[in-house]
Amino acid sequence: MRQTQFRSHRLRRPAFLLAAGFLILAPCALSAQAAAPAATAAPPAKDASAAPLAFEVVSIKPDKSGGMTMTMRFMLPPDGITVTNLPLFDLMRQAFGVSEDRLLGAPGWTDTERFDIEAKVAPEDAPKLKDLKTAERLAMLVPVFEDRFGLKFHHETRNLTQYVLVIAKGGLKMKEAAPGETYPNGMHPPSGGSGAGMMRMQPGELSAQAVSMQILVRQLSFNLGSTVVDQTGLTGKYDFDLKWTPEVSSGITAGPSESGQPGGNPPSSDNTGPSLFTALEEQLGLKLEAKKAPADVIVIDHIEQPSPN
Repeated sequence: MRQTQFRSHRLRRPAFLLAAGFLILAPCALSAQAAAPAATAAPPAKDASAAPLAFEVVSIKPDKSGGMTMTMRFMLPPDGITVTNLPLFDLMRQAFGVSEDRLLGAPGWTDTERFDIEAKVAPEDAPKLKDLKTAERLAMLVPVFEDRFGLKFHHETRNLTQYVLVIAKGGLKMKEAAPGETYPNGMHPPSGGSGAGMMRMQPGELSAQAVSMQILVRQLSFNLGSTVVDQTGLTGKYDFDLKWTPEVSSGITAGPSESGQPGGNPPSSDNTGPSLFTALEEQLGLKLEAKKAPADVIVIDHIEQPSPN
């Protein structure tokens, strides 16, 4: 019987925030627009009445820019997906729409070797691509990985620690975004336009402009490496600045302790700041509650270096 073990957090992993049209990731800064798919399930089901879209042209090359010290980009142009300097593991995580603890069995090279990918649909399919949700567009990468990386996988049910996000007893402390706010002195995408829907991340800092709970929950999921479920009941969009003490050794915030409860302040060269759990409650009025629950996970059975273009 094949035995699959959970991967350890070996590298400083930048958290993803996907955009409807634009995304930049860098070791110390990140900005994005619009919502990303929730990290709670495998690729979303498509409308059976419509033929699934597929990329007509796909280029995959090893990235030669210098690894994590260089800029990483994941962009969603009108005709496809453009990736620069990203590990395959993170790309698979996005394509499946799962948090790190739900993607198992991937070999170590998927975490260390980085790729540049250019995937485009046929010109006549570009209008259809525009109508897809972000999660549906990302799921189009799964067949690419199956074809070019020989990906084979299956689903299993595992009992995992998950987190439920609720409003803390002290009440909500986030500011709801003003309708129509353009944030003239705030963050803006390189293309210009309103700064609504933008989020920027540095180690231990997260700033947001008119961001939904869906985006915040996804960011928390990727920082913790575990699924976070939104049970706040909040449907608006919010402005906030969140600061906490990141875990230096792994680059992500500390997860649950052996007891399954949220850990305290993670190991750091500077323990004066709060943990992510404490910062959420004190600064945003939100609380993470840990629980064990059955979860669908993706188990990688086979994957190999990509075939030539």
